[in-house]
Amino acid sequence: MAIYMLGFGFSIGVQILIARKNGERKYGEIGGIFMQGAFFLLALAAVMFFLCDSITTHILSRLISSDQVYAAASSYLEWRRYGLFFSFIAILFRAFYIGITETRTLTLNSIVMVLSNIVFNYILIFGKFGFPALGIAGAAIGSSLAELVSLLFYVAYTWLKVDKKKYALFQQFSFKLSEFKRIWNISCWTMLQSILFPSQWFLFFIAIEHLGERPLAIANIMRSINTCFFMAIFAFSDTTSSMVSNLLGSGKEKSEIWLACKRAIRLTYMIGIPFLLLSALFPTVLLQIYTNSQELVQAALPTMYIMLLGYLLSAPGLVLFNAVSDTGNTSRSMKIMLITISIYVVYVVVMVMYLQVDVAIAWTSEYIYGGMLLLLSYLYLK
Repeated sequence: MAIYMLGFGFSIGVQILIARKNGERKYGEIGGIFMQGAFFLLALAAVMFFLCDSITTHILSRLISSDQVYAAASSYLEWRRYGLFFSFIAILFRAFYIGITETRTLTLNSIVMVLSNIVFNYILIFGKFGFPALGIAGAAIGSSLAELVSLLFYVAYTWLKVDKKKYALFQQFSFKLSEFKRIWNISCWTMLQSILFPSQWFLFFIAIEHLGERPLAIANIMRSINTCFFMAIFAFSDTTSSMVSNLLGSGKEKSEIWLACKRAIRLTYMIGIPFLLLSALFPTVLLQIYTNSQELVQAALPTMYIMLLGYLLSAPGLVLFNAVSDTGNTSRSMKIMLITISIYVVYVVVMVMYLQVDVAIAWTSEYIYGGMLLLLSYLYLK
């Protein structure tokens, strides 16, 4: 995941520049940005491909004591690393389509990828249609093949449906340092942000582990449910990203950028709040998807209510934070994230590791995170 997030972070910088050029109607420059991004991501994939051996040998061997678990993890990484080449270029196509505001293509690609993943995993994990049952190695191969199918879909769709001449796609096959530097000045910060973003959860779960097994089990269930709600936030954040960069490129006033942000927040609430209300009214139905223990379900209820309320802060916070990044000032958005995570870390350490509060109270750390993103992003954009 950390390796993938490096590539994803770089693609966000590419997306910002493509959207800006699209807004400026300088369509012919988009192909050059795309190709320079492709050169870097292929090189990054190659480096990470070979580093996976070192990760397996030097890191996993120290973290995993069981020989069987180590063998399974090594087998998974051995095959999973091939998918880096496919996934890194696929996320570049994702950046291209978001940048030119053709997000419908992403939905089609997601359907193709999910279906491919299900089919390949079914065949290779369980050994269907004459293939051997490969277990965890089959899961890795299946995921990598699904990423290849996703990439092939993007290539075929782009070749058949997109005006390649308009965007000067697939025309520049030489590395241009000056153009790459322009991308790097933005992408280096978004790469760091992409690594920092999941680190909050890593720290949170390390802290919760000190409270015991049941709080950790509750936190894991909440994390799974929270991820479902965040899918809507991320979708509208991506849309806002494209709109902000396109508006800036076309020379629109800041008031129109604010209007785009408000529209995205409103839509996020319109979609998210009905699900929040249903979850609040029938919490046990949702919790029983994740556990059969009625005792655990009852213990998780207070945390769930606190988690649901956190959506009201996280939604506008992430939308505005993405808008800051897409003004092109990614170093400022990096500062916002560093300040937010620093305050979040202090809160978690004090509340969980020193005061040993209940997991429900510990989950209020999400209010700190979402609230700080919202406040600092608002102050920058106003």
